[in-house]
Amino acid sequence: METRTLAMPRSLFVFSLLYGGLAVLAGVLGTKLASLGHWPVLGDLAVESGIFAFLLLVVMGSAVAELFGQDVANRLVRFGFVPLIVSMVLLTVVIHIVPPAPFWHDQDAFARLLGQGARMQFAGLISYGTSQTLNVYLFSRIAGGQGKALVLRAWIASLLSQIVDTILFITISFAGQDMPLGQIMEGQIISKLVLSTIMVPPLIVVFVRLGRWLDRAPVQAGG
Repeated sequence: METRTLAMPRSLFVFSLLYGGLAVLAGVLGTKLASLGHWPVLGDLAVESGIFAFLLLVVMGSAVAELFGQDVANRLVRFGFVPLIVSMVLLTVVIHIVPPAPFWHDQDAFARLLGQGARMQFAGLISYGTSQTLNVYLFSRIAGGQGKALVLRAWIASLLSQIVDTILFITISFAGQDMPLGQIMEGQIISKLVLSTIMVPPLIVVFVRLGRWLDRAPVQAGG
């Protein structure tokens, strides 16, 4: 009996696995607020730690767009909803339905750190899908697209997509509450722009080169 195998570039396979894991991890890391220290002019900066994983998602989306085109990168973003939604459902079940062992006394801390209300979960899904799709679109269109101004395209696309992500998430999560949304957005946007400037330019080069290195030889069936 003839066995048919689906040809898939090695780099796309590796990036897809990493992308799905980081999509889930970003939400977990986001429970910690990290200090970025004191910066001249900008002052003290702080950001939710999920941005470190989220910027890797941005970089991988751009790298896939560079290696395989905008349509493939958009599919990667859409498939990213699967691990996100599954993780949200599982966390909700474990926190609210599965009872803790009688000798385990960290249920309240576990629920406080990892539990998100339905409104924040919805905000996360909307901001993720919109900002990642925007990042892929901008990266693929700026300066003529593939093969041109790689670092510049990745940097500008990440900056703009992070602004949109922050505005959407904070607005959907906290609109209508007695909170200074403008100040929260301003601090988060400045911090994310600083991190995007530091992380994205070198990482996009690394991931594109890694992808080309992974695809340097064809994958052999069964090995």
